[in-house]
Amino acid sequence: MSRIGRSPINLPKGVDVKIVEPGKATVKGSKGSLEVVYSPRLDVSVDDGVVTVNRPSDNRNDRAQHGLARTLINNAVLGVTEGFEKKLEIHGVGFRAQNKGQNLELNVGFSHNVTIEAPQGITIQATEPTRITVSGIDKHLVGQVAANIRAVRPPDSYHGKGVRYAGEVVRLKAGKTAAR
Repeated sequence: MSRIGRSPINLPKGVDVKIVEPGKATVKGSKGSLEVVYSPRLDVSVDDGVVTVNRPSDNRNDRAQHGLARTLINNAVLGVTEGFEKKLEIHGVGFRAQNKGQNLELNVGFSHNVTIEAPQGITIQATEPTRITVSGIDKHLVGQVAANIRAVRPPDSYHGKGVRYAGEVVRLKAGKTAAR
């Protein structure tokens, strides 16, 4: 059995998980509510504040879906209690970010400013001109928005200029002097 799939999920106080129909669960907490879609073949049960996921057989597809469903439900529980956050940094002379209402405006060396619109449920903040924080309750959506911001100007491999995740290490290439 999957080590991840068979471990139970303990629900903190204030979190409510309901199985709406086979393959769909709703998770409600203090920060909001999320809907989780998983394989309808799996048996998800909620008993006394503990969520367990069981699979009907050991065939390949059921084994693959077992750990995935448990992780999706656990991420929803964590999201409605604590929330998720991704931090980005901007490197480069004159590169900066600023908030324009709910949106983020990036000045990263193009002839125009790039505006990123925040989807519903996601908060984008430029805490400093070179630091961006993306937060929300949906882990997938937070990661996707952060990836979209990074994709505007990924780090350059020669100078390191661009948008990168906080703590991301960019290995710089040597450049033309290495050919001599």
